[in-house]
Amino acid sequence: MIQFYKSFILCLVLFTASINLVFSQSVIIKGKVLDIDTYQPIAGATIKLANSALATTTDTNGEFDLKIQEVGEEFGIVASYVGYKAESTLVKTTGGGTKQVSILLINENSTIDEVVVTRRRVQASELALLEERRLATLTVEKIGAQELSRKGVGDVATAVTKMSGISKEDGSSQVFVRGLGDRYNSTALNGLPIPSNDPEKKNIDLDLFSTDIVEYISVDKVYNASMAGDFAGGNVDIYSKNYSGDGLFSVQIGTSINTNSINQFDNFYLNQGHNLFGFSPYQVPANALTSYDFQNSLNPKKVSPLAGNLGLQVGKSYTFNDDSRLNLFATGNFSSGYEYQEGINKEIDAQGDNVNDLTYRRSTYKTNTTGLFNANYTLKPNQTIAYNFMFVNSSYQARNVFEGKKRDQADDYNGLLQRGTYVQNKLFVNQLLGNHKINDRIDLNWGASFDVVQSDMPDRTWFNLKYDPNVDGYTVIGNASNHRYYQSLIEDEIAVNLAAKYKIGDVDKPKGLFTLGYSGKFKKRNFEAIQFNFTINGNNFSTVVDPNNLDGFFNQPNYESDFFNISAFSQNTPQTYNGDQKIHSVFGNLEYNLSEKLTSVLGIRYDKLSQMVSWRTQLDGNGGTNTFSRNEFLPSLNLKYAVNEKQNLRLGASKTYTLPQFKERAPFLFEDDDLIVKYGNQYLYPSQDYNLDLKWEFFPKASELVSVTLFGKYIVDPINETFVASSSNDISYVNIGDHGTVYGVEFELKKDLLKFNNDNDVLSGGLNFAYMRTNQELDSEKVARETNFTINLTDNTSSFTGASDLLINGDLSYSKNWESGANVMATAVYSYYSDKIYALGSYGKGNLIDKGVGMLDIVLRSKITKKFGINFTAKNILNPEFKRIQANENGDFPVLTYKRGAFFNLGLNYNF
Repeated sequence: MIQFYKSFILCLVLFTASINLVFSQSVIIKGKVLDIDTYQPIAGATIKLANSALATTTDTNGEFDLKIQEVGEEFGIVASYVGYKAESTLVKTTGGGTKQVSILLINENSTIDEVVVTRRRVQASELALLEERRLATLTVEKIGAQELSRKGVGDVATAVTKMSGISKEDGSSQVFVRGLGDRYNSTALNGLPIPSNDPEKKNIDLDLFSTDIVEYISVDKVYNASMAGDFAGGNVDIYSKNYSGDGLFSVQIGTSINTNSINQFDNFYLNQGHNLFGFSPYQVPANALTSYDFQNSLNPKKVSPLAGNLGLQVGKSYTFNDDSRLNLFATGNFSSGYEYQEGINKEIDAQGDNVNDLTYRRSTYKTNTTGLFNANYTLKPNQTIAYNFMFVNSSYQARNVFEGKKRDQADDYNGLLQRGTYVQNKLFVNQLLGNHKINDRIDLNWGASFDVVQSDMPDRTWFNLKYDPNVDGYTVIGNASNHRYYQSLIEDEIAVNLAAKYKIGDVDKPKGLFTLGYSGKFKKRNFEAIQFNFTINGNNFSTVVDPNNLDGFFNQPNYESDFFNISAFSQNTPQTYNGDQKIHSVFGNLEYNLSEKLTSVLGIRYDKLSQMVSWRTQLDGNGGTNTFSRNEFLPSLNLKYAVNEKQNLRLGASKTYTLPQFKERAPFLFEDDDLIVKYGNQYLYPSQDYNLDLKWEFFPKASELVSVTLFGKYIVDPINETFVASSSNDISYVNIGDHGTVYGVEFELKKDLLKFNNDNDVLSGGLNFAYMRTNQELDSEKVARETNFTINLTDNTSSFTGASDLLINGDLSYSKNWESGANVMATAVYSYYSDKIYALGSYGKGNLIDKGVGMLDIVLRSKITKKFGINFTAKNILNPEFKRIQANENGDFPVLTYKRGAFFNLGLNYNF
């Protein structure tokens, strides 16, 4: 009987609950309130249900919960706080459950209008960027200034690797998106393209951009017609800071050390003749063929490997009588760093025998000077014009010493090869941008830029010695290339963007949006290089030379005494190549709401492009010119299905292309610091790319995210680097086969793990990983038909060069806040990439493979008072060994090894 009563009561409760569900559904509204200017949470703000007595207040993190019993189509939520303008937000509550909302309040003393609020409601806060991502029709990923600071990221190259599916080549700034390298990606600043500073690359080095000038970074991995058609991997768009506030004056100073460099404190040597701050003149000797007319010493100089940085930020906003507003912001930053590496550098044949067997030591010094100024003027609530100027100067100095066996030059393991490299890059960016609301239906956005890049390599030196027991000392190797090399690149680029947007249907609740636009990009490059070769004369091969005093042999008296001769290409005439690229584009996008939950964006883009390269080099002394032109029609489709307020499904499909770069098509020899020689292929032509993405997104809370993406790419006529038949087994660029494929999965998670002490203490974490497979057909006969190259690849298929199967990024952060305004944040950041192919094997030799590496960073950021803060970072603390192996049929043979050491940085900042 008792059991019967229990069952009856339980049934009655369930029946009552079901009746309540039929006639009344409850909903919980969760949200966060932020200050529009500072993006800081507002505690104690009142949250009220419109036309109701139901109300609550925000906690110390600006968060609130509001439970509504009687649910309709939508409700108005009113947020208010003393000194701020009240903000009303509509929340759709259909279906019950939990709804997320973010609210931004404006200070009563601010004159920011509603349009500007809408445009500014995103950028620096992780919370706001996630909210924008949830609502966006197109697929895009962003990382903002707040997250960059939390993870201790100092440059944009490192920043983008914190996103899923993106990795960076060790020791360089080259970024791989979903396994696709430099030629498949593109880079922009504030939506406008920027040129490359490196003659070997399509994209500018992302580590030139320090994150103190960054508002947020956007990465598009899914194509739409408003983007440039030269796309396959991803587009990285850097948005510079735009200050808005009463005033800012901030100073930062710091110092950094590298453990490898400190261990060599009493034995750290660099080249002479280069400026400590990274500014050095480019001067080619005018009379080098008639006298020893070189300014820089060949002798190394001893330095103390202690580096520092200094930064300054200023900002101010002005409001005028006509309610217009002018925001001004400027920043300047200088940073430097020393590194030291040592290891092996080998060349192995197909049987595993050493062709070259060297150990090496590399000492480097890098600088980065960044200046940014922007002015943002709001004429009316619907009219904004902005000007951005940026200057970047970076320098890289390396002293390389190789010892051991060099084929046909030092076969008795008695070689001593010394290489000195200095590169200075200067970038000037000028941008003018405008946003105008013509009427309630039409918006007009435009932008124009003029950018100049100058990249100089003044006086790269390369001298080859060997130990001769007959004279008990080192002598110059006569049949080696002993030289001093100079190169200069100047590239200017003009870009124009224009887009008009038209609302379809009801103006307040438009059914769709039609965009029609034009973009143009016009790029010119002028490159020249000259190499002065030193030939030893007569019996001077046996002259003893001090490796640390090469000036003692290579000098004016010895030149006059005919100890050596100096020669150059075409009697001191520089080798040159020039490039001219023009792209005119017209595009249209139709965004349309097919239903309440399903939105489509259908686009088409037409690109009329041409690329011309002319040259006169040592490979072709008579010179030549090659031009190709294309008409590209690029369709794209993006679908978004909002499963509910927290979940989205997205689909993207498109056709794009990949252009070869100027350097890849110019027959010019270039040798890098690892002794690898490359030259261009004038017969290279564009690839065609077909892209497909399917993504699921889930936003459990305003600060949390879970997403899974399936992606695939089919690439016709992929471009690759490969060894070609030559006397020195050099590398060139070819359309390696008929097709290649890329497919994989990405996973991303952001989660608040623990909140305690009234939510003043928060433990949060993030994880993203990508697993992908790449495959391409290798066709030596196709290459022979289309070029004058002969290749003999070991395999018929391979993965893409630079593509890792597995990429992992994870971070764990703990933050604590005090009522005084002080705070501390500690973050551990881990990243890993698996094995990847560096170069394809040929003539029976296996592929060169870079082994997988995991790296761990620790970041501590604290605010001691309202104005004073201390930051500390420890990077690469696991100090893994970088290893490149040659995977021959009879085993794996290491060909390059080194460790970078750990990096420690201590910084102080003060806000006046």
